[in-house]
Amino acid sequence: MCSTLRTNLLLLVLLSCYFTSVISSSQFSLSCQLQGQFDLNGMYKTGDVVLGGLFQIHFFSSVAIQSFTSQPQQPTCSGVYALGFKLAQTMAFAIDEINRNSNLLPNVTVGYTLYDSCQELGIGFRAALSLANSQEEKIILNDTCSGNPPVIGIVGDPSSTPSIAISSVLGLYRVPMVSYFATCSCLSDHQKYPSFFRTIPSDAFQVRAMIQILKHFGWTWVGLLVTDDDYGLHAARSFQSELSLSGESCLAYTEVLPWNKDTDELRRIVDVMKKSTARVVIVFEHYSRVINLMEEVVRQNLTGIQWMASESWTVAVPDVLQTPQLMPYLGGTLGIAIRRGEIPGLREFLLQIGPDLHHNNSYGNSMVNQFWEFAFQCSFAPAPAGWLEGGGAICTGQEDLKNVDNEFLDVSDLRPEYNVYKAVYALAYSLDDMLRCKPGRGPFSGNSCATLQSLEPWQLIYYLERVNFTTPFGDQVSFDENGDVEPIYDVMNWLWLPDGSTKVQNVGEVKGSGEGEELILDENRIFWNFESKKPPQSVCSESCPPGTHMVREKGKPQCCFDCIPCSEGKITNKTNSLECTSCPENFWSNPQRDHCIPKKTEFLSYHDPLGICLTATSLLGTLICAVVLGIFICHRRTPIVRANNSELSFQLLVSLKLCFLCSLLFIGRPRMWTCQLRHAAFGISFVLCVSCILVKTMVVLAVFKASKPGGGTSLKWFGAMQQRGTVLFLTSIQAAICTTWLVSSSPTPHKNTQYHNDKIVYECAVGSTVGFGVLLGYIGMLAFLSFLIAFLVRNLPDSFNEAKLITFSMLIFCAVWVAFVPAYVSSPGNLADAVEVFAILASGFGLLITLFGPKCYIILLRPELNTKKAVMGRGVES
Repeated sequence: MCSTLRTNLLLLVLLSCYFTSVISSSQFSLSCQLQGQFDLNGMYKTGDVVLGGLFQIHFFSSVAIQSFTSQPQQPTCSGVYALGFKLAQTMAFAIDEINRNSNLLPNVTVGYTLYDSCQELGIGFRAALSLANSQEEKIILNDTCSGNPPVIGIVGDPSSTPSIAISSVLGLYRVPMVSYFATCSCLSDHQKYPSFFRTIPSDAFQVRAMIQILKHFGWTWVGLLVTDDDYGLHAARSFQSELSLSGESCLAYTEVLPWNKDTDELRRIVDVMKKSTARVVIVFEHYSRVINLMEEVVRQNLTGIQWMASESWTVAVPDVLQTPQLMPYLGGTLGIAIRRGEIPGLREFLLQIGPDLHHNNSYGNSMVNQFWEFAFQCSFAPAPAGWLEGGGAICTGQEDLKNVDNEFLDVSDLRPEYNVYKAVYALAYSLDDMLRCKPGRGPFSGNSCATLQSLEPWQLIYYLERVNFTTPFGDQVSFDENGDVEPIYDVMNWLWLPDGSTKVQNVGEVKGSGEGEELILDENRIFWNFESKKPPQSVCSESCPPGTHMVREKGKPQCCFDCIPCSEGKITNKTNSLECTSCPENFWSNPQRDHCIPKKTEFLSYHDPLGICLTATSLLGTLICAVVLGIFICHRRTPIVRANNSELSFQLLVSLKLCFLCSLLFIGRPRMWTCQLRHAAFGISFVLCVSCILVKTMVVLAVFKASKPGGGTSLKWFGAMQQRGTVLFLTSIQAAICTTWLVSSSPTPHKNTQYHNDKIVYECAVGSTVGFGVLLGYIGMLAFLSFLIAFLVRNLPDSFNEAKLITFSMLIFCAVWVAFVPAYVSSPGNLADAVEVFAILASGFGLLITLFGPKCYIILLRPELNTKKAVMGRGVES
């Protein structure tokens, strides 16, 4: 904010002074006369059309204190910047190449006027005004100050802040300006800066490119250091905006580096870096001031930092940052660099440069001479006082540039030079397209065309917006609606070699497209300045392990979070780490909560211990019934077997055997036929069993009545046929109940998930609860009736009265099934089947033991009681 305010204030002062001088002079003359000239360092070449250029040839500027008692002195520049001079010469080379090209701007000679901005806003603004309004002493055009501007377009300025100030003014007059190094995203506002174009991507893309690198290596917790000017402050805002949109990385801190060497502020910033857990630090700063920060880093011995450099210092002068003192800290730096290009013939052109010995300090030659003095560490005559005495050499002009040991002649890594080259050609192709316009088919009013004699700057902007050409290196150049070129950056890595030398190598590139940014990296070539030789970890909180989800820490950035385990039935959401996702219906989370697995299917299996026990018990009951039946068949003519209707005893044993066998239908995986058959078989078998018991009880009662005087007729109702018919009738009622139940609402296999979340209980749904209740109720009614009759005749004086045994057996039977109902209802899943099987087996064994146990005891162990006499002594033989 302070930088922007400073820029605006200086802009207003300069504009006021400049235009006031013009107006005041015009009040006293019929000609337009300059109040004075700016003392600018530059070089020029005449031509039919002239292109302007702004370059940083010097590092520093100084302004004498103004007392206004004499004519104010203009600022002076010092500290030659070899790369800046090389950029200026690249523009001169491009124009010379254009003039030699017969296919581009034929019959038109292009000239240039290049000024040194000294990396100072005020000087750069003076230079821009001079280019737009010329430095001629007088322009007399028929008593009016009118005519074509001295330059038709300007290449520059390299810095964002001067570009903002200059394009704000030049935009009013639609003078095209093509920058090769100004990256501030604010300059993409074509409404505010309509005449501004650039051949370097904006910081908005540079920021997105850096975010792609952060994503690639998983760096979610980073520090940001920016310079205190429009370049840095806009970059900081872009970073904060882009990171908030992506939601994948956070800024641990954002610090503004001081413009000058403020030791206390730099010490505070480095302290912040030391205390932070962020291991990755991004720096948006001009390389000439990065050295101030690094000196403090070295003083505090801050190591273990992965630096990320903006394009302004990624390929900085090796002698400044890539030194033995700094490389232990800066080695492994990753940076964004301008797209590299090739310019054939540039080196040969640079070698032809030579000083002007006759006009050493004249306008247009001082720039070359100053570079010559810097390159060869000499001074042109007359030498400054004390120069020779101090051992200084005199420049002869015969020095060989091939002996210069700096980057001036290095054309192997042309980056900003390539941007200058493209900027010059963009203006040239635009002018060429304009001059090729055919009258009557032009884009201007009345389909007219612009001419070289009547060219207006805004007419060239029309063609500049539509220019499209391909460089000899194969890159296509065109501008979008914001005046930006197609964005592409190289990714560079600072390599620290074992012999102590350094190298900045290309390890990838970032391209922009309509679908976003495409990052291509060769990780095998990247040098990591860590013991592990691997990328560092830079996170506020470690990534949540599988089976957990993130919970934001209150009051902290979104990259700081706690990891909470997912609840049962949920797993980590791969698309939204803030919540867990539920498993599908038939799936459940594994113990690690990282993926869903099919739920276990649970039923009363033959392989389970419980299923094995119940199966064995059922088969045991069946076997016992078979043994007892065999015993009874073998002793069927004995009195004990023939007593109380032996036929019913055989039917009872067969029905008990069926009862034991039907329990097997409740074990195993439920299927449609087993679900339908199990309850029907159970109901019919038990009704058959209880019916036989009921008939036996009624026979006992009938025999007792027949033994009394006048009761003989009671036996005719309970003959063998009546007994069979009664059993069949009672059983057929149950069969009808089962048939109705199966037809109306048949039991079916059912996957029940209500009992256990992590299991599927495979059971038989009864279908109709009423049908199941009627089935049980009918059995209960018959059992209760049998119990009641047997209880009434329990004390009859028969020799072998079964009433007592039937009473006891029915008591056990009713107790089992009364207890069964609540146990069955309250038992979940396969336990309900186990309860029902247990009830079947318990009641079956109760009947088998109580009814047939005493008889088998007499047959096998007390045969002396199995005689007619013994039986006759106690009862009646049937």
